[in-house]
Amino acid sequence: MMNLGRLGAFGLLTGLLVAAGWMQPAAAQGSGSATLDAAKARGQVLCGLSGQVPGFSLPDSQGVMRGLDADTCRAVAAAALGDAGKVKFVATTTQNRFTALQSGEVDLLSRSTTWTLGREANLGLEFAWVNYYDGTGFLVKKASGVKAATEMDGATICVQPGTSTELAINDFYRLHKMKFTPILIQDLSDLQGAFLSGRCDAYSTDASSLATFRFSQGPKADDLVLLPDIISKEPLGVMVRKGDDKWFDITRWTFIAMITAEEKGITSANIDSFLNSTDPDVRRLLGVEGDMGKALGLDNKWAYNVIKAVGNLGEMWDRNITPMGVPRGINNIWTKGGLQYAPPIR
Repeated sequence: MMNLGRLGAFGLLTGLLVAAGWMQPAAAQGSGSATLDAAKARGQVLCGLSGQVPGFSLPDSQGVMRGLDADTCRAVAAAALGDAGKVKFVATTTQNRFTALQSGEVDLLSRSTTWTLGREANLGLEFAWVNYYDGTGFLVKKASGVKAATEMDGATICVQPGTSTELAINDFYRLHKMKFTPILIQDLSDLQGAFLSGRCDAYSTDASSLATFRFSQGPKADDLVLLPDIISKEPLGVMVRKGDDKWFDITRWTFIAMITAEEKGITSANIDSFLNSTDPDVRRLLGVEGDMGKALGLDNKWAYNVIKAVGNLGEMWDRNITPMGVPRGINNIWTKGGLQYAPPIR
């Protein structure tokens, strides 16, 4: 027979621990991620992006957000909520993007943002993965005759303020003992318009964005030249808040699942044919065996949901970037000479 005095003491101790945050009653326990719990409660993942960049995030003629960054958000929603459509896109600028994530206005930031030590160490944010390996480049008008960045001493350069591009240009010009005048314009369309109107000699940002902008000019694309110089490393990553490790895990492993699917030849179209696979890696990936989803606080079909709805990494690239005329290059998977390499899902 249990000693009632001890039972009362135990109950009092338990109550104190619950109040102190050391224990949670079973009914009050969540997924282990405050961000995931909030997304489930509202029925949406809030995703911060630009909304102005072809190939990365730009509404189509029907108002549907398209692009690599947009599909990245859909993939996380498919993993976290089982439905790629349960995402709300929130337009952010280069100046308010970090504040939006810090304040909880968005659950993740998928906005062609460069992974740097300063950002990860100082902002209370961290990068979960790199969805595009890029570098700072320069776009000039063919009529200028400029063929290399070192020929642009004294140039005026259009650039968005508060970006890593701004720092990269400063470093490049200081290294080569040259001078330039920055034309700082926040709004992307205004910035591009300033370049096209001749207000600046060059337009600088990530080379991928320059290539897609040039492509978007149609017949006039040949009037613009993307210089061969890549003056910085720009690994563009997806950011989340520090302190929610489970949400970080979900975001990171969503991308890893897409790389793994491409490595295994699994696509959105053929995925169901792999459910009977005898490959242990495939079976764990698709939730046929093991508890990989449970480890993330998700359904075991989390990766299946991602691949079925959004596709593997190659499909996402071909759908959004290939039409822009940008070669995949170092963004390929490692078996094809690229940098995208997936740790094992086991």
